[in-house]
Amino acid sequence: MKHLSMAALLCGALITGCGSDSDSTKSYADKVSAAGATLPYNVLRSDIDNGAKPGEKMEIRNGGYGSAATAHPKHVNRFYAMTDRGPNADITGGSAGAGKIFPVADYTPRIGLFELQSDGSVTKIEEILLKRPDGTPISGLPNPLGLGGTNETPYNVDGTPVTDATGAIKLDEYGLDSEGLVALKDGTFWVSDEYGPHIVHYSAEGKEIGRINPFAADVRNTYTLPAEFGKRWANRGMEGLAITPDEQTLVGMMQSTLDNPSKAVRGDLTRIVTVDLKTGTIKQYLYKQEIAQNANSEIVALSNDTFIVIERDTAFYAGGSKVAKPTAMKHVYKITLSSGTELEGIILASGMTQDAALGLMIDGKTLEEVAKEQGWETLAAKGITPVGKTLLVDMVEKVGYPHDKMEGLWVIDEHRLGVINDDDFCTWTTNNVIEQKYINAEKTRIDANVLYVIDNLDLSGK
Repeated sequence: MKHLSMAALLCGALITGCGSDSDSTKSYADKVSAAGATLPYNVLRSDIDNGAKPGEKMEIRNGGYGSAATAHPKHVNRFYAMTDRGPNADITGGSAGAGKIFPVADYTPRIGLFELQSDGSVTKIEEILLKRPDGTPISGLPNPLGLGGTNETPYNVDGTPVTDATGAIKLDEYGLDSEGLVALKDGTFWVSDEYGPHIVHYSAEGKEIGRINPFAADVRNTYTLPAEFGKRWANRGMEGLAITPDEQTLVGMMQSTLDNPSKAVRGDLTRIVTVDLKTGTIKQYLYKQEIAQNANSEIVALSNDTFIVIERDTAFYAGGSKVAKPTAMKHVYKITLSSGTELEGIILASGMTQDAALGLMIDGKTLEEVAKEQGWETLAAKGITPVGKTLLVDMVEKVGYPHDKMEGLWVIDEHRLGVINDDDFCTWTTNNVIEQKYINAEKTRIDANVLYVIDNLDLSGK
């Protein structure tokens, strides 16, 4: 990865934390405070009124490096963390329909290279902007229909739609709401997203070199996912992405129930898909959430069969931009794929069919419909069981986790795990009014990306 060492030497405009004192072989994970290490940020804008505190301005921070995390393949104290589509906040009742406010509409999703220092702090070494095959930066704006778009409209802060030179609503066929990240030994990356979902292969410099998604007509595809994955719950696409240690198989995890065939089936069933990068062979498994409509925000491989996954709600344990919820759930589970039923190769029992658009069906109903309407017992009667799982970490119990979103996992070694939150660029909306994102009831603590290190875990992959 020559571009990384050159960037570190030059300390250019995209680099912070130069003069690293980190050792490439000795881990400094034990130096991180129990309260965590805050990742560095820069301010993108500070001119917007803070709806939470009238008369004050708010900061939109970059930040945002919490949508995914992954270990550096060659350096024990380095990890990658990734942003999503950029600063955004919900808006309903806009002039062109429901959508998102994009305070920095030209923001490019990016991967950050971070390094743990000997004093337990974290510095940023480099930013890698995601680019189209021609080398131009992508945006985080929504995709058009047919490529994952759901009629989501991008808006400026003033409530006007984001438009192109012709006045049409601006969309981006290469735009990503990036959420899952894999770093390979050759320096390249795989990224999964919430828009398609798309799984995109990027060079070490961030240029697209391959793509996988559920849209058979997309000529950019190397392989095509089963069509049912295109029925993602809007804004809850493929949140987690892993690769097996042999770097042969990608493993993607959907955040929540597919809208398969509609949003009426949203419950506790989520899907895991694997793609053999040599043969294109695709397999599928089911995951049963502890609470319906929870979120699976990350998946990391410990072996070719054993993985750890995040399952969480969207609550704030300590309050802030929402009311405090002492029962907030932020869990990490260990799962084994082979303990669940593989759906693509299943022997069809009576009443079971494989539908090209909806996937495996039972008596004319999708698996999501069956689980929602009849329960997992009906699936089990047909020989369909979810992957087995065991609780590894309860982050609320462990550290009083104050953030609403837990989305990044860094496997440091066989007994230490790094956990990172998504701070949403410190933005929020209440009743369509944009405001600062806080994580305490007094609204004095602005959210930030924080790395927590949890010790004494079994991360051996056995």
